[in-house]
Amino acid sequence: MKRRDFLKAASPLITLPLVLGGFPIRAVGRSRVLDALWQALSSTDRVLVLIQLNGGNDGINTVVPLDQLSTYYQVRPQIALPESKLLPISDSTALHPAMGALQRMYNDGLVAIIQGVTYPNTNLSHFRSTDIWMTASDADQYLTTGWLGRYLDTLYPNYPNGYPNDNAPDPPAVQIGAVLALALQGPLASMGLALQDPQTFYDIINGTQSSAGGSIPDTRPGHELAYLRQVELKSQQYSSSIKTAADRAQNKATYPSNNTLADQLKIVARLIAGGLQTRVYMVSLGGFDTHAAQVDTTDTTQGIHATLLGRLSDAVAAFYDDLRQLGVADRVVAMTFSEFGRRVASNASNGTDHGTAAPMFVFGPQVIPGIRGANPSLSDLDNNGNLRMQYDFRQVYASILAQWYGVESSTLQAVMLKNFETIPIIRNSTTSVGESSPSHADQLVCSPNPVAHGQQLCLEFVLPVPSEVTAQFYDAGGRLLGTTGVGYLEAGPHRCSVAVPTCAAGVLYCHLRAGGRTLRAEVVVR
Repeated sequence: MKRRDFLKAASPLITLPLVLGGFPIRAVGRSRVLDALWQALSSTDRVLVLIQLNGGNDGINTVVPLDQLSTYYQVRPQIALPESKLLPISDSTALHPAMGALQRMYNDGLVAIIQGVTYPNTNLSHFRSTDIWMTASDADQYLTTGWLGRYLDTLYPNYPNGYPNDNAPDPPAVQIGAVLALALQGPLASMGLALQDPQTFYDIINGTQSSAGGSIPDTRPGHELAYLRQVELKSQQYSSSIKTAADRAQNKATYPSNNTLADQLKIVARLIAGGLQTRVYMVSLGGFDTHAAQVDTTDTTQGIHATLLGRLSDAVAAFYDDLRQLGVADRVVAMTFSEFGRRVASNASNGTDHGTAAPMFVFGPQVIPGIRGANPSLSDLDNNGNLRMQYDFRQVYASILAQWYGVESSTLQAVMLKNFETIPIIRNSTTSVGESSPSHADQLVCSPNPVAHGQQLCLEFVLPVPSEVTAQFYDAGGRLLGTTGVGYLEAGPHRCSVAVPTCAAGVLYCHLRAGGRTLRAEVVVR
């Protein structure tokens, strides 16, 4: 059952004078009954954890292309990682040596890597590019709402007016940070609660938080102060639900010390396991603006970048170990993002300057594991000498909303502001954990995949009714590259071959149109 449908069905019941064993429920503890209802609901609701890598992560040293090592060592002589220390995850791809915990997660089928993620006309300003990633805007478009804020507004209309309430007692989103990110900004206000730092969380559960009082002057600064007080009051209203959730669960895994990301994720795990009905959490790890001293001069496997990637890897591994032991791992997907990548060539300061595309990581038992897209070419660059885009970051966002939260197409377009081709990331495109996968009649299988230019692509599919079948190919930007008529086919399973259209190396989307239905599959062209 979808959360919003549950609320519609349950809300009349909550307002009625329910009776249990001849006594009103409130006489035996109304909070326990509601806790049980919300706990039952939490077993199916899905949670997204965003991990922001502030500063622009160097994707090339994070996910290293083993099939281009000669070029790699040529363009990065000061910072290239030794081949003997790399952590292979496929025949052609390896991780940074500091990411051993993440390599183990990858081998356990808990990691998806999406290659070459950016957006057209990448802005290389930290502030502007961060805004673009937060709002899901075009490079020349300025928005005041965030992509998750717009989504959460569909579930919590008119927020914050009337919240919290019996049907929605918990914050829609929680961020560990002083100010809620623009990604969480809704039409009226930020869609959630900011915990300034881990200590704020522990102050809440220990009952030691305090608030500054005093009168508010009727001036413009006073009005701003009044708004901040209103936000603070809302935070205090949510304090009890946060404390209740935290009291219900205790962390079971051992988290690494001296790791600020681990400190944040430790709180998130506890709140999820405690039944807090929060849809989105946001945490961050800073320091990725590695213009200088990205590596140690005597050992490129050490240095600032290695420390950061080690913290990311160790924190995420501990987080999912904790979620597994707490019995809630299937409900949680986590995703990294950074405002941009770094340039292909290293600079004279043993660092890298602002670039374009970089990989994104998606974690969790419900992800389709493996690598999406090809290793970025280190020689076939754009006009500015940067990596070419394979995926628009908004494709990833749209995929998460559609496949993880089950957002319908009309709502998805309203939230994302336009249509974006989705990428297969989540195992089941449903709104509750544990539902069955789509039938084979809804699947299109393409092989070989990856495919080389000049090869024929085999399409496998099932038709429920006789249909005229056409195959179309699109690039990542949605441009139609070619159409092939397959012919009129009877109902049942089919295999056919089509030619791959001429295109640059990267990702293609095959659309098989048959009888008013469209089956879609992603194809990597080398």
